[in-house]
Amino acid sequence: MARQFKSAFIGLTFVALTWTSFCLGQTSQPAPALENSAGQPPTASASQQPSAQQMPGSISGTVADQSGAVIAGARVKLTRTGADQPLNREALSGGDGQFSFANIAPGPFQLTVTSAGFATQTSSGTLHSGEICVVPQIALTVATDVTQVQVGLSPVEVAEEQIKVEEKQRVLGVLPNFYVSYIPNAAPLTSKQKFKLAFRTVIDPFTFVIVAGAAGVEQAQNHFEEYGQGAEGYAKRFGAGYADTVAGTFIGAAILPALLKQDPRYFYKGSGSMSYRALYALANSVICKGDNGRWQPNYSNILGSVAAGGISNLYYPDQDRDGAGLTFENAAIGIGTTAIANLFQEFVLRKLTPKLPNRSPNNPPAKP
Repeated sequence: MARQFKSAFIGLTFVALTWTSFCLGQTSQPAPALENSAGQPPTASASQQPSAQQMPGSISGTVADQSGAVIAGARVKLTRTGADQPLNREALSGGDGQFSFANIAPGPFQLTVTSAGFATQTSSGTLHSGEICVVPQIALTVATDVTQVQVGLSPVEVAEEQIKVEEKQRVLGVLPNFYVSYIPNAAPLTSKQKFKLAFRTVIDPFTFVIVAGAAGVEQAQNHFEEYGQGAEGYAKRFGAGYADTVAGTFIGAAILPALLKQDPRYFYKGSGSMSYRALYALANSVICKGDNGRWQPNYSNILGSVAAGGISNLYYPDQDRDGAGLTFENAAIGIGTTAIANLFQEFVLRKLTPKLPNRSPNNPPAKP
């Protein structure tokens, strides 16, 4: 019985030892590290490494002009230059000229910068993983088409500039020669400009000199006898002469031309035979150019002379007033004076008038 118990105990012990050994044999043990040819442990595979190239970065920079002055409000467009993920973002440069794009996937990129008045500028580069990329300063150049823009003037502005030139025209540098245009296709005058030119004429110092000289001749010849002699008689003759000048200038060169839309200036011919130019000058006492550029009867000069003659009946001495006779006489004198003045303009005064505008070869002289 004891031996049976002992044998059973030994058998149980053997089974226990065998089972323990079997279980220990089934337990996994760490494999020993293998060494590469360099004697170093191998690195982990790409699949076991963290994906560092997926880390986003940022792109920033500054927009300026060629002088280095920053440009605010420039439009900066960021695009992808490769075939990777599509990228299309925009930003505006701030008051300091700076712009910035955040959370941008790494890879090649291109910046396109535009701003009013400047030529488009591009800049490209490559953004690396997690990089804070600051591109070099982007300097914009002035657009070529902006520097070559020609600003055109309106007809009113052109006429104003031409009037300024005409107001400097003086025979021998002294005698006003305002009512002649050496530009055959000069811009038409507005009503305001016609009155301005008339006012400039009647207040010109040399106008007073001419009237004063004429009054002196009339007094020496005792013309308009009722005016008498002495300072009082001279003052009356001077006043009547100046009144004639003011009335004739404003009525014939401002009021009627404004109402009838006619140009009161003489347009210098300067070409053709002597006889043709003479006929042109004489004809311009009874014809004129309209504001529409067409030639027409010079009602302004004819009616202006009649009106000025009629007004003169109000202040000339009674014995020198002849009603309609004096009116039409003065009108005829006015038209004749205009014809003679035009002849001088065509053949003489141009040579004696400095500071004349150049006649463009592309603009042929006007024909009546």
